[in-house]
Amino acid sequence: DSLKGVCIMADQPPENATTLPGFDRITQDKKAFAEAFRLEHYHQSRVGKTLAQKQRRRWLIQNPPAAPLSREELDSVYTLPFMRAVHPMYEDMGGVPALEEVEFSIAHNRGCYGDCNFCALTFHQGREVTSRSAESVIEEAKAMTQNPRFKGYIHDVGGPTANFRRASCDKQKVSGFCTRKCLTPAPCKNLVVDHSEYLSILRRLRKLPGVKKVFIRSGVRYDYLMADKDESFFKELVRHHISGQLKVAPEHVSDHVLNLMGKPPVGVYQAFTKRFYELTKSEGKKQYLVPYLISSHPGSRLEDAIELAVFLKRNHIRPEQVQDFYPTPGTASTCMFYSGINPFTGKPVYVPKTPEEKAEQRVLLQYYKPENADRVRAILEKAGRTDLIGYGPDALVTPRRASSGPVRTLNLPQPKAQNRKKPTNKKANHPPRRKGEWNGKK
Repeated sequence: DSLKGVCIMADQPPENATTLPGFDRITQDKKAFAEAFRLEHYHQSRVGKTLAQKQRRRWLIQNPPAAPLSREELDSVYTLPFMRAVHPMYEDMGGVPALEEVEFSIAHNRGCYGDCNFCALTFHQGREVTSRSAESVIEEAKAMTQNPRFKGYIHDVGGPTANFRRASCDKQKVSGFCTRKCLTPAPCKNLVVDHSEYLSILRRLRKLPGVKKVFIRSGVRYDYLMADKDESFFKELVRHHISGQLKVAPEHVSDHVLNLMGKPPVGVYQAFTKRFYELTKSEGKKQYLVPYLISSHPGSRLEDAIELAVFLKRNHIRPEQVQDFYPTPGTASTCMFYSGINPFTGKPVYVPKTPEEKAEQRVLLQYYKPENADRVRAILEKAGRTDLIGYGPDALVTPRRASSGPVRTLNLPQPKAQNRKKPTNKKANHPPRRKGEWNGKK
């Protein structure tokens, strides 16, 4: 009953357990549901307390999670003889196309203290970041170059967040527990920002015989990157490690929605974008940012979706794919979606839930598609934002065209023919000039 990371049923809770609101209560009281989530979230740590919840007659006991693997343990996992290939049973089915993107990728870390509210990584891998040693990563890359299918390109050196290599601060390194988010709404004063070890590994990988390019395709936490006063990693990221596009996750632009998402204010993203394109231009490259966006997240009203659409128009961003928010188990955003309450503050949160409203917010992010034009106009008219229908710089769509029906012939009285005098100007009677002639002469 003391095994880390397991749940058991018991007749009575342990003496040192933190008691959550009971099952019967949380099914009837959404405030109690949000409180239960808050307690569970805060104790999702190797040093968290045992949790107990009454389930009618008995108690559900949840032991604290297991400690994350140490660097030595993580290294040992990656010494196992992975095949890096699909199982033979799939060969007759055409293989697994998704493997092509990860076959020659290297995972160098686990865990994420970014702690976005819509992400379940806090529960899957924990807030504590652990990483493999540089030698472990290099040895995997060397073995990769001996693979007959390897073409010289390492597709990724990343993980849950590519540019995390250590615990967020020394306090987390020792205790593993803190109720404050490390990066939002602003970086914690205790946050240690350091890309030096990651950059050293990337430099060594680039020098390996048989390696042509080393790319970073996992998400880069741009607010952490901007908090680094040393731009060495940023510059080399732009110079060496982008295959034309870099994936980043601003998710939205309305600051109150971003706060509910656990993301930094939009100003941080704008500063990052400005610097990214400055460095890209200085390198003489054509590289672009691919932003991940979420529509209809809890807290997002129609006016917020319109604000996001205008931002995209002003910045010439046309997202090919948009993620409409859907609830996933274990996340704070899902708690907000169900309860309509921010579990960390206890304050009410507006939640777009109806299929119609969710569809409206989603279609606004792809306002530029011709097939969406009529719907976008209707949404803007409904929201009282007809100023965005027109031809101005912020206009999302043009006005509706007048319907063109069949051409009607009007039976109007025809004017009488008038007798016109013949022209008296001799020049007017000249025959048309042939090529090479001027004034009738060659």
